[in-house]
Amino acid sequence: MSSLSNQTTSSINSATPAVAYKRPVPNFVVGLLYLLPSIVLFGIFLFYPMLRTLYLSFFLTDGQGVPITFVGFENFTYLLQSTAFQQSLKATILFVLYTVPVGVVLALFLAVIANEKLKGIGVFRTLFSSTMGMSVAASSVIWMFMYNPSIGILTTFISSLGGPEIQWLLDPRYALMSVALSTIWMNTGFAFLILLGGLQNIDEHLYENADITGVSYLYKLRKITIPMLSPTLFFVITVSLINAFQTFGQIDILTKGGPVESTNVIVYSIYKDAFINFNIGSASAQATILFFCILVVTILQFKLGERKVHYQ
Repeated sequence: MSSLSNQTTSSINSATPAVAYKRPVPNFVVGLLYLLPSIVLFGIFLFYPMLRTLYLSFFLTDGQGVPITFVGFENFTYLLQSTAFQQSLKATILFVLYTVPVGVVLALFLAVIANEKLKGIGVFRTLFSSTMGMSVAASSVIWMFMYNPSIGILTTFISSLGGPEIQWLLDPRYALMSVALSTIWMNTGFAFLILLGGLQNIDEHLYENADITGVSYLYKLRKITIPMLSPTLFFVITVSLINAFQTFGQIDILTKGGPVESTNVIVYSIYKDAFINFNIGSASAQATILFFCILVVTILQFKLGERKVHYQ
């Protein structure tokens, strides 16, 4: 009887297929597969051009950008000693100082106003954010007509008040500020929307408790709104700084770097060296310097600015 049962058990075991044990795929491999499309795109369109630019900055190149002679740091040495590059660096720094603080404060002011629960406030929110729907080219053309010394609305308004005729885009004293003003107008819509979203995420109970204690509006703004909005402000300031360093479109349309190189910011100088003068080595060196300038400013922003950020 036992031999019969043993034979039956052996026949059942032989009929049942063996189940292969599958080893689980490591989480690192799974994550890498999900990231692979982004890694490929970033590698082709970001990392390779960046490394290629760094490589070309150490060479003299021909008109096609083919490296001819290795010169080491001579391109960088020449740029740092060049008056034209120093002027470009000065114009870039001034442009950042003109646009970022004023743009962020203006966007914050508009966001605080638009966050009030008033009848018809949606119309003002639409108006404040409308600049996001316009391209840099279209906005620059509008401002070009406004700055026109003959028919421009700004010139007409100042003349009606008895003021002097100002050559907004042709006078080195006013050209950079004029471009900065148009840039503030173009970028305010984006910063306004981000800050408005941050304001609407602040807990209403904080304001209700403040109203019960009878504190003033300015006190609530200083002690509740700004601290609770600090992460959003930190993001807006960082993005605004990076965008200001990379400004190109409005410079190209409004002034083309003039007059007297007063608006020749680094990005436009890179464009002229690369695509007008065909000096790819010098343009690559300028792009490398600009990259490290933005990197240093961003690191300082995270080191110094993030200390004042209040995370809920």
